[in-house]
Amino acid sequence: MEPAAVEARVEHDIRRNALIEPGGDVTCLVSGGADSTCLWLVLKALGYRVSALHVNHKLREEESEEDARFCRDRFGAQVMEADGRGLSEADLRDVRYTYAREHVRASGHTASDQVETVLARLVSSGTTKGIKPKREDGVVRPLLTLWRDETDAYCTAAGHPFRRDSSNSATQRGLIRNEILPLLRRIHPAADRNLLALADERAPLPRGLDEALRRLLASELGSSRVDLGSGVQAVREYDRVWLERAPVPVRGRARWGGWTIESDLPGLTVRGWRAGDRLAGRRKKVQDVFVDAKIPRSAREAWPLVVRGDEVVAIPGLVAADGIRALEEA
Repeated sequence: MEPAAVEARVEHDIRRNALIEPGGDVTCLVSGGADSTCLWLVLKALGYRVSALHVNHKLREEESEEDARFCRDRFGAQVMEADGRGLSEADLRDVRYTYAREHVRASGHTASDQVETVLARLVSSGTTKGIKPKREDGVVRPLLTLWRDETDAYCTAAGHPFRRDSSNSATQRGLIRNEILPLLRRIHPAADRNLLALADERAPLPRGLDEALRRLLASELGSSRVDLGSGVQAVREYDRVWLERAPVPVRGRARWGGWTIESDLPGLTVRGWRAGDRLAGRRKKVQDVFVDAKIPRSAREAWPLVVRGDEVVAIPGLVAADGIRALEEA
């Protein structure tokens, strides 16, 4: 595959998952292997401002020191020392992720790592949860659409050497990679891709939530809603059902879709439109405001309302109020 095609796939995934700001700063967590070397090369080729960090866990004595020197010399990496002897793979990863937390950090996990993770979790816990493109602590994984042989090929095409970890075969991943996956490929040549597909499958809804949604859909009430968690609600108005965000407190500033609402007034929240909403201190319904402004019905559920309690005090872009400022992204 041409290097430009690899770079295009990585950039598409970065944009799709909002991993790194265009042209932004990113710290690559480099080991010296093909995956992290590819990561460093691709992000530089795409125009990001790339730095590098290597954590020397001292697991392989002189070989670990050579890895550290390689990363320092090739990538200009900052080298941190954290003795990892006696720690598990997961513990070592957690140690690495404690560094440079003030920066966007990128790791070189690939589709091949994703397959190994899915298989390990399937066996150990009965789940198929995969590697997230972006962790809650800000670590991003821009190479999850690339296979390991593609990162090798990219580095080779770029004429950039890389290190090989002699201890990989002794790890759980090494066992899966070198023994289990080859056997699965004998059963079916598409074993890797089929396992990868499991990482994209959504887990079933919890039983209580599933039943609540069934009641919502079967309800004959004019208006009903169910909290789905994670700040999302399912709403039914007669024969229409949609998802909306839960109310967001305005503490100086709040975001809602493409709107930014700013206010220092106490007790304000931003939420979506509900049937029967009226403007505070007036008889006029919010629905009539939308009709007068020719706001299409399809856009009304996503329109922010600034409320105090159950009273609508402002409708950004339509009804202003003292002490509340609303800005819409161009």
